[in-house]
Amino acid sequence: MLIAKWGNSLALRLPADYVRRIGVKEGDQVQASLTTDGGICLRAARWDRQAFSRELEKSRADMPMTESVMDELRREARY
Repeated sequence: MLIAKWGNSLALRLPADYVRRIGVKEGDQVQASLTTDGGICLRAARWDRQAFSRELEKSRADMPMTESVMDELRREARY
């Protein structure tokens, strides 16, 4: 395998046989982790509905409901 420069990052090209074995395609996400012996472990990232729901709920909690932007614009007559 070859490591190449990709912008400010480095990229690793996966052989087609590896790609077929793990069942990924262009645009898919993978999870990378370091092993205790210094290796890298790549796994296809599967969509987790519960994790997504928790992340969405946290995002909603971080964005308090405020006055409608359109109502504010109409009141100020800026449109």
